[in-house]
Amino acid sequence: MNKIAVYDTKSYDKEWLEKLGTDYKFKFIESRLNEETVELAKGCQGVCAFVNDDINKETVDKLHELGIEVIAMRCAGYSNVDFKAAYGKVHVVRVPAYSPHAVAEHAAALLLAVNRKIHKAYNRTRDFNFSLSGLTGMDLYGKTIGIIGTGKIGQTFIQICRGFGMHVIAYDLYPAKNTDLEYVDLDTLFRESDIISLHCPLTEQTKHILSNDAFSKMKKGVYIVNTSRGALIETEALLEALNDGTVAGAGLDVYEEEADYFFEDLSGTIMKDDMLSLLVSKPNVLLTSHQAFLTNEALENIAKVTIDNLDEFFGDKPLTNEVCYHCQSGKVLENCPKKETGRCF
Repeated sequence: MNKIAVYDTKSYDKEWLEKLGTDYKFKFIESRLNEETVELAKGCQGVCAFVNDDINKETVDKLHELGIEVIAMRCAGYSNVDFKAAYGKVHVVRVPAYSPHAVAEHAAALLLAVNRKIHKAYNRTRDFNFSLSGLTGMDLYGKTIGIIGTGKIGQTFIQICRGFGMHVIAYDLYPAKNTDLEYVDLDTLFRESDIISLHCPLTEQTKHILSNDAFSKMKKGVYIVNTSRGALIETEALLEALNDGTVAGAGLDVYEEEADYFFEDLSGTIMKDDMLSLLVSKPNVLLTSHQAFLTNEALENIAKVTIDNLDEFFGDKPLTNEVCYHCQSGKVLENCPKKETGRCF
């Protein structure tokens, strides 16, 4: 029975992996995977990692020294992995889609809440304050929403937006084929959108896609939603846009420097991140801690695909969800010289 070290473990990870992974012995580790904690995987045949684990060159090299040949990411993102270092040493597999509905519905919830000030109203009524002053929102019907990233989650969110009667425009470096989506360039999207929602991966091309320059091109009073990756938004630029009224409100499930904070209870400590403190203090910002994926359906799918990925690796089968270093896109073995083998190396 192969033993898998599961890093950054939460109760829901343990529940579903144990339920579906009966052919494996799991070593559940609360610490995140990095070059200091990698030794905890000694004696294991594989590791299972998450979005905020630091899988840099040093971590990869130590995994290789321990004889570990597979990293099973239980998430879609992989920007925290040094693939150049991993190539030829450790295979990296991921969960490309677990529940686009979970993330898309959370994005809709953030938009509705920040627009209609649900979070403020909730706090007021708990104090028996039933005043409506300062709670005015806008109709979503007829508004233009710009979607950046039209993969499975983006397209699912678009369906929700159309249900509200919104006009949808979209931007993607790789436009979806055979759809009726109205694609525009970024400047047009910034200029015409009443709401902008981010649904793209974090890459060199998309880092800080919302910057000072981008905010300067937007309508006054635009709403921003981000359920993808924090570094898609330049935080300091967002704070400036909130201060000068360019951004009327922001619904965020991610934060640029979240790795040191999210998924942990820090309520008894002093927050040393000034920008995070400023974001949380804004009455027109609603921040959740990377919970968009957190539904029973998504958790079950994540565990199932993770186990399937491990089964393929240890069964010497082609790796359906390997992120290929040659392809550099997350599209499995699309341009890889090893394409016929079903494995990157």
